[in-house]
Amino acid sequence: MTALATGTARAVVRVHRTALIVWAAFIVGAVAYLVWLNEVTAPDARAQAATCKPDTGFCSAFLATRDYTEPMGWISTVVYYSFWAVAAWAGASLIGRELENGTARLAWTQGVSPARWLATKLAVPALVLVLGGALFVPVFRWAWSANRDLMGDDWTFNDVFAARGPAVVAWALCALAVGALAAVALRRSLAALAVAVAVMIALNQYMEPHREDLWPTVTRTSATGRTATYHPQSHFWPMNLVETGILLTIAALATAAAFLVLGHRTARTPRKESLA
Repeated sequence: MTALATGTARAVVRVHRTALIVWAAFIVGAVAYLVWLNEVTAPDARAQAATCKPDTGFCSAFLATRDYTEPMGWISTVVYYSFWAVAAWAGASLIGRELENGTARLAWTQGVSPARWLATKLAVPALVLVLGGALFVPVFRWAWSANRDLMGDDWTFNDVFAARGPAVVAWALCALAVGALAAVALRRSLAALAVAVAVMIALNQYMEPHREDLWPTVTRTSATGRTATYHPQSHFWPMNLVETGILLTIAALATAAAFLVLGHRTARTPRKESLA
């Protein structure tokens, strides 16, 4: 059975080799660009900002550092949404396509049970997403922290918040599971992808405004009597981990539901008919 599972996993990698290469190149490219921004662009931006003189109108610190700050913002945004968009595609479109065109049924005739087939289809992209996050997140954390004098300290910015911790991978795993559930329920590639993306957008739009509610705020009173209620930077890890836990719980429930739906559909039809 172990050899069978290994062979199935290899088949998945072989079929989707191009997609895996593109994803790996994307992650490596993003990491390389982060290194370039912090080792080359940031010192140049800092040197240019140092030449700015106030009230001359010749330049400003904002304009001088824009070549560094804007790409940093774009990297966090693109990678954040790419993680769960690619995961939704892997779960919904790829699994849905095999159910739609009969490739899945062919695999089931060769000694691979529906449950093992689905497990492999989920395990391979999940591993790829986790490995991508394990490479990207530490580098982004280093890049974001290395030149705080050139950027603001808004650590609650949605894309930065997710990209600095495991939440970015949790979003991807959640999208993968939701996509898989949509695929086995609808058995149509495009329909499943549309549903998965819609669900993830709705979840994202709900989670981000309520992120501040994931952990209790603190209240501080200044010497002049002014009171402020806020999240200090020390709350980053508790908030990020709570969000990660919520997303992984949703992913686990969606995965379990996908296996139940697939098992129900393959069990209610006689074996020979289901493979026809």
